[in-house]
Order: sequence, then structure tokens, then C-alpha cells
Amino acid sequence: MVIFDCNGVLVDSEPLATSVVSREFIRAGFALTPDIVARYFTGRRPADMFAEVEIAAGRKLPQDFAATVTAAILQRFRTELRATAHVARALSWLRGPKCVASSSPLDRIRVALETTDLIRYFEPYLYSGNDVRNSKPAPDLFLHVAGKMHIEARRCIVVEDSPVGVAAGVAAGMRVIGFAGGSHAGSHLDQNLRLAGAHGVITDMRALPGAVIELRGW
Repeated sequence: MVIFDCNGVLVDSEPLATSVVSREFIRAGFALTPDIVARYFTGRRPADMFAEVEIAAGRKLPQDFAATVTAAILQRFRTELRATAHVARALSWLRGPKCVASSSPLDRIRVALETTDLIRYFEPYLYSGNDVRNSKPAPDLFLHVAGKMHIEARRCIVVEDSPVGVAAGVAAGMRVIGFAGGSHAGSHLDQNLRLAGAHGVITDMRALPGAVIELRGW
């Protein structure tokens, strides 16, 4: 089975999401730029990000902050989100079960995949970090998915674009392909994914089939 992260892997969403999150933080009086949001929270569950910001700042976010951020992100996604280049071709090639396991809430996953016409490759196998107690970099979400899909963890391949996501896959006992081809990928992402434990890194989704074949042969 191949388990895909959503944001930054299937859809080129990270620049949109970090821009929205930063804007809403600043509006609420928390000086977090898009670069800071990306550096510290890429791949993390939104609820965990909000909690850590409150602890660091020593004060609470507005009561409706999470709902405001979610609504703003979904609006941007519906009008601007695009699928990652060549990902539909890669998904069409891949045989066998595949699913999505993202730190995002389920409604955000669904809107992202519906907007980019990728949901047909995965529905109903969509899993959110909200399904488990501990999200990435803990292995809980990936182990939860393997259980739901009735497949042993060691037979799963994960595709991730963040070090925390790679670390989660490795901790779950799965093989991990790092993806460093999104528009948000900096010059050090390839190295950081490898340091987190990725068994291989690709920068173009056209290379995904070959990477999957290689890992399935291990």
C-alpha cells in the first residue's frame, strides 16, 4: 500500500496555507511571518501549532481562531489550489491500495482533493491527524491507517514532503519516499528529508513509480 501525505505532495498547497495562517496570526496580534510558519509547523497538525504558539506567546488565541483559519484556507483552496505537477499520471500508474494520511482536518483534505480532481484516486480512504491522539511526527496516524486498511506496516510505503512526516513514517516501521518538488521546497529540503530517515527522495512525480518499484523490491 502507498500512503500519501496531502499538502505539498498531492497538492501544491503549502505557500497558500502558510500565507493564510500567517495573515490570521498577525491579525490576532501574533507576529508570525509565512517563513516562520513554514519553518516550524510544516507537516504539523493545526491544533498542535495553535497550542504551541499560545504557550510560546503566553496568551490565548481568539476563541474562533481555528474556525477562521480553516474557512480562509478553504476559500483560497477553492479558487487557487493546483495539483502537484504530474501527480495524476503517477497515481494512474500505481496499482494496489493507496490512501491519504494528512495532519490536516478531513474537510481540508476533501476540499483539496475535490478542487484538484484527485479525490477519485483515494475516496473513501482519507485519514486525518484528528483521527489519532498524537499526530506527526508520532507514528500514530500511519499505524492507524495500516490497521484500517488491514495491511502490515512493513508493507506500506509513505510519500512525504516534511521531515516530521518522514520521521512519523519511519517510526511506524514503513518505508518512506521523500518528495522535494513542491513550490515550497527550499534548497535543503532534500537533505533534511534524508536526515529524517527517508529511504529515497524524488523531486518530480514522474519519478515516483520507479521509486515505489525500488522499495517494493526490498
